[in-house]
Amino acid sequence: QVQLVESGGRLVQAGGSLRLSCVASGRASSSYGMGWFRQAPGKEREFVAATNWSGGLKYYADSMKGRFTISRDNARNTVYLQMNSLKPEDTAVYYCAAKSRAGSYYSGSMYDYWGQGTQVTVSS
Repeated sequence: QVQLVESGGRLVQAGGSLRLSCVASGRASSSYGMGWFRQAPGKEREFVAATNWSGGLKYYADSMKGRFTISRDNARNTVYLQMNSLKPEDTAVYYCAAKSRAGSYYSGSMYDYWGQGTQVTVSS
């Protein structure tokens, strides 16, 4: 069992930056692939970014490339999402997720554990 707790979401102006954190606890959590997803009101959950257990492989949604950066610190059991040049359309609840199975990092169905989410609101 792995528990995930996100933090760092808040209200920010367009063009600003935020760093989200996700602390994982539980058995072998540092061996899991980790991802960030988001869900805006009235929209489906969408993939944002992911990284493998070592942080050596990283994956991004096309619309986030160049603006968002995922990283992890296994010594702290923490995954980060640095978000720059934020836009109002980035407003959403951001979720951290962990996966142990092989397979796509882009699909939420491949993830075993989810956090409760943290709200990011970008004002224009």
